[in-house]
Amino acid sequence: MFDQMHHVAIIARDYQQAKTFYVDKLGFEVIREHRRPDKGDIKIDLRFGNGEIELFINEDAPARPSFPEAAGLRHLAFRVSKIEDVVAKLADKGIDCEPIRYDTFTQKKMTFFQDPDGLPLELHE
Repeated sequence: MFDQMHHVAIIARDYQQAKTFYVDKLGFEVIREHRRPDKGDIKIDLRFGNGEIELFINEDAPARPSFPEAAGLRHLAFRVSKIEDVVAKLADKGIDCEPIRYDTFTQKKMTFFQDPDGLPLELHE
């Protein structure tokens, strides 16, 4: 019934922090960017590999109620080829990751880091 994931939507509160994080540090490509005065936000469409992220910037968005167990999206996971290399590149950009560990079920290497608003992001080999 479903072919593949089209996009994931993320709400951030600070335009410059979010854009610096997702574009400059993580290297996602900006497809388009729109100010939406009727909604009071900015929408930035980003590409990574074959996927897209809709990044909505809204200064009035409430903070996550808990970490990471709030109802709804728990985390985003990105598949990587060599996790140690990606963790090192993130560290060079000032992004701290948790220690690399093995997924209990897949036995693949994994780790987590956070976006500026505390959204958990996972790397998974």
